[in-house]
Parts: sequence; structure tokens; C-alpha cells
Amino acid sequence: MIEFFKEPNIDWMGKAKYFYGLSGILLVAGVISWMSQGGLRYGIDFKGGTNVDVRFAQPPNIDQVRDALKTQGLGNSEIQAISSGGLSTSNSNEVLIFVEQKGQSDQALDTSKAQVLTALNAMYGTKDPGKPDFNAATLSSLTDLLNARDPLSLSANAGDRYQQLSKKILAYRDTTKNGVLTNFDDLSAVDGATPAVVSALKSNYAIGSFAIRNVEIVGPKVGAELRRQAILVTLYALAGMLVYIAFRFEWVYGAAAVLAVFHDVLITLGFFSLLHFEISLTVIAALLTLVGYSMNDTIVIFDRIRENNRLLRKESFADVVNKSINQTLSRTILTSGLTFLTVLVLFLMGGQVLRAFSFALVVGIVVGTYSSFGIAAPLVVAWNHWRGRGAVAGSGPAAGNKTRGSEGVHGRLAPAGRR
Repeated sequence: MIEFFKEPNIDWMGKAKYFYGLSGILLVAGVISWMSQGGLRYGIDFKGGTNVDVRFAQPPNIDQVRDALKTQGLGNSEIQAISSGGLSTSNSNEVLIFVEQKGQSDQALDTSKAQVLTALNAMYGTKDPGKPDFNAATLSSLTDLLNARDPLSLSANAGDRYQQLSKKILAYRDTTKNGVLTNFDDLSAVDGATPAVVSALKSNYAIGSFAIRNVEIVGPKVGAELRRQAILVTLYALAGMLVYIAFRFEWVYGAAAVLAVFHDVLITLGFFSLLHFEISLTVIAALLTLVGYSMNDTIVIFDRIRENNRLLRKESFADVVNKSINQTLSRTILTSGLTFLTVLVLFLMGGQVLRAFSFALVVGIVVGTYSSFGIAAPLVVAWNHWRGRGAVAGSGPAAGNKTRGSEGVHGRLAPAGRR
């Protein structure tokens, strides 16, 4: 195994007060930032907004779409490319544009749609702005046009005939062409669309390279429910870990590990507030990831403490903890360091969409690694010292069951008070 340090001898527990001080400063700074800003900044996932489904003739450049939206004051919009199966993909003709909530009325819906339409027209609109876009044509507008032009020279029942023909044309556009027609000549495949009909459409319509498929409002109540569920899922994860560690080691170890992870989440959220990042669903996923990552590193240290506690019976519990951390130091640097480099590259080069997600991982990995030896382990030592169990390892957690045979010594860290 690669080792960065040969038998390090760092007194980690002797520096516990500095770890507590650093964590206290970061936590207080985060709380002050939250209070001064009136709370965390939530993304439109949680605040609600208008969801606009747009299909393009060709896969669009997402960065260009985002720049176009910024010109209309929609810089906070979220853009997600999706495939026909609903999965995110970078080579997709369809995107969902989520615009921040401006209201719940029909007027708010129309305003958001108009802003998105204006932004997209500036970049992907028709080459002839004097003509309406055929891909935005409705049944009534197309029927009215055909009635006015009468390309079939109908003398009776023209309204009904042209309405039926309009339905067929629009069904071909929406179903066969997936909502975006790129060439009027393709309409010749529609039953009843004679050359005269196609010519009339060419003369009165232009073709853009996109179409708005659907617009709907996601209200703030849905956003509030998402916030509640995000908090609950994080608490459930912490509770499950507490139960597992309490069963596998001892309850104080579980409590220390959960407090350390809770500390990691709070500090990460504090950095989000200080640097004005928004909390979105992807950030919640990153927070849950760092919860598991930090807990894994803490359990590795606790497991080494358990092993050393039964081998180094004549040393104080604090010395056992120091030695355990030092023995796992190379492993910590290897795993955490390589993971940190990966998410750092993702943060620097992953683009705007992944910026908040990767930032949460960058901060979380650093803080989570630090809390394993700087918060969780010192809390256990402090508890043992308070309980009068830290004089020598023989009076520590593993020694309380000496009279109960090897199972109590080697199996788990049993409470010292059990005899």
C-alpha cells in the first residue's frame, strides 16, 4: 500500500480545541450570512416557476440558449436537455426551460412564455420575421388561413374541409416531425395537401427551427413540499447511520459520527450562503453524497480505534485515538485527495449546470475528511474523559467486557459500564 507518511506521530487530540474553534468560526459565519440574507437562496426547483418544453430541429447549444435567456432577464432559468424517453442527454433536440415563478395567474404564464419565445426567436427564429412561424401555428389560425386563400377552390363546405385538412397537417407536424417541420415540401405526404395547398403555406408562413410544445406552472406549494422532503430524506439518512453505528460500535460513536456529519452539512450550506450559490435538487443529491462519504471515512477511523483499543491496553484512550488516526492518515489522503481532485475538475470545467453540485462536493469532501479526525474522534475522547474512562486503554470502551470473554473484547466496542 502506498504511504505518504512513515509512522507519523501527530497529537491530533491535543489540537482538538483548534478544530473546535475553526468549526465554530465557520458555523457562526454561515449563520450570520443566513440571517443577513433572510435565509438560504433556493433554486427554482424549490421556489416554483414556469416549465417550458421546447423542441428544436437540431440539438441546440445549451450555453447559447442560456445566453439568449439572459438577454430577457431570465438568467436564473434552469435548462435540461431530455430525450424522448425522458432521460437527460447532451445530444437531444428537446429541452425543458424552467423559469423562476412570477405569479400564478394566466397572465404570468403568458408572460413567461412570451419571454422565452422572444429569447429563442432572437437566436433560432425564422429568417423572415414578417411571416408567422408555421411551427407555432394552431388549428384555428391554419384553418382561417386556408379558408381565406382557398387553395382547393372549394365552393361548398370549405370551412369543414379546410378544418379537417388543417388537423391532418398539424398531426403530421406534431407526430411525424415531432413538432418541428423543417421543409414545407414534406407536407406533400399529407392526404389532401395538394401542391396548391403547400404553395399557399409557403407564401404565408415561415419555418423556424424550434417549437414550444407545452407550458405549465409549478406552484410554490410544490416547491415547499420538495424542501420538506429534502430535509426529511437527509434526517432519515442520518438516523439510519446512527442506528447502524450504535449497533456496530457503541451509541456514543454513532452520536459523534452523526454530529460530525451534521456539522459537515451545516458548514457546506454556510459556504453556499456566503458565496451566494442556490440550493437545488442536484445540490441535495450532493449533500447526501457527502454525508455517506464523510461517514465512511469516520467509520474507518473508528474501526481502527476498536482494533488498537484491545492491543494497546496500557496506553491512554487519547493516545490510542491518535495512533489510529495516524495509521489511517495515508489512506485518508489517497482516497479523499483523489476524490477531491476529481470534483475540483468538475467544478472548474463542468459548466454552469453542474457548478453548484460540484461546489457542494468540493467543500463537502474537505470538511467531511477534516471532521472525521477533527470533530468525531475528539467528541468520543471527550466523552470518555468525562465518564472517567480515558486513563488507560484498559479502562476504555473495549475493556469493559474483559470478564465476559473474548466476545466482549474483540467483537465490538461495548459500553464500559456493562459488567
